[in-house]
Amino acid sequence: MADAAREAWITGIGIVSCLGEGPQAHWQKLMQGRPGANASKIPPYLVHPLAPLNLDAQIPKKGDQRQMEPWQRTGTYAAGLALDSAGVKGKTDILSQMDMIVAAGGGERDVAVDSAILTGIAQADKPDAYLNERLMSDLRPTLFLAQLSNLLAGNISIVHGVTGSSRTFMGEESSGVDAVRIAVSRIAAGQSDIALVGGSHNAEREDLIMLYEFGGYNLAGDYKPVWERGEKGGLILASLGAFLVIEARDHAQARGARPLARIGGVMSDRSNRKAGTATAALRRMYQAFKPRLKAGGYGVISGATGAQPATGEERAFLGELGKVAVRATGSYIGHGFEPQFVMNVALAAVALEHGSLFPPCDASGLEQPMSGALAQALVTSIGHWRGEGLALIEKVE
Repeated sequence: MADAAREAWITGIGIVSCLGEGPQAHWQKLMQGRPGANASKIPPYLVHPLAPLNLDAQIPKKGDQRQMEPWQRTGTYAAGLALDSAGVKGKTDILSQMDMIVAAGGGERDVAVDSAILTGIAQADKPDAYLNERLMSDLRPTLFLAQLSNLLAGNISIVHGVTGSSRTFMGEESSGVDAVRIAVSRIAAGQSDIALVGGSHNAEREDLIMLYEFGGYNLAGDYKPVWERGEKGGLILASLGAFLVIEARDHAQARGARPLARIGGVMSDRSNRKAGTATAALRRMYQAFKPRLKAGGYGVISGATGAQPATGEERAFLGELGKVAVRATGSYIGHGFEPQFVMNVALAAVALEHGSLFPPCDASGLEQPMSGALAQALVTSIGHWRGEGLALIEKVE
């Protein structure tokens, strides 16, 4: 058991999504119960597009903005919000010691280059030579077909001066779970005092829609909340950025920082996804937190994607918890893969600050009102294809 002084506190939150920018904007929209899905950008598929941002507020140099793709700008912006929230923006003595753990995908493809190559290679006399020539001439030499995943961490370091250790995790939903888990573990072990943790995702890309459609994961047509998407299911891709400043209690207290919430623990798993194994994985992780849960004082912030069979497996687990209030954030903000877990931990912390959950967005009967005050939140993550996670987020009295 870690010393109490090595508790992991959330002292900064930076979030952007279709609901807006920052905790207050998100809370207001969640309380209004207005999902932000859009069916006109890439019809017939739905996306949750990013709300407009004033990039100059967090990325002041136009040159920095220009050399980033949208997912990098979104993440760098959200990271700046988190640093502001924690009160460490511009404090080089802290930033030089701040660790950074980023959850990132493979970056964004250059659709124009892809399209031109696919068109030309069918007509080329020597397809292999043609492909090599185009790849050498059409791509920047520092990148491969999809941008390097650690470019986000690099840009955050350049723009915001975070220059401690840096790690970038890949692996869709699981990368976000492990980013938070490793940060908390390092703090508990005394290997880190303060960390910037998060990621970003750009869903407004035809190539990404195509990728997930190959797997049959997209929801098309009319919008439906996560729990009402039927046996076939489907997810709605989300553009979002989410970063947390996670800090050891003694370090936060020494600089007079106020805790927004405490991370009571993070667990991850990777079941083989045979029928029932994801449910069993959640059940195992839940047992570690069960003795610490306060009856009537906790709720569940679900990362359910809407895709099947994963969502059905999570629902089976939630049905075993009895009368516990559940909220699936994917109904409001969509699914952003790598940063989704970090976003949901942030929204759990925001709910704990308000002492309540936002209203249900569900007619299936799973999401019920919560009568008591919210003191704890379980945050779930069931990857659309693989990977499970569970965290306990608590109010600091």
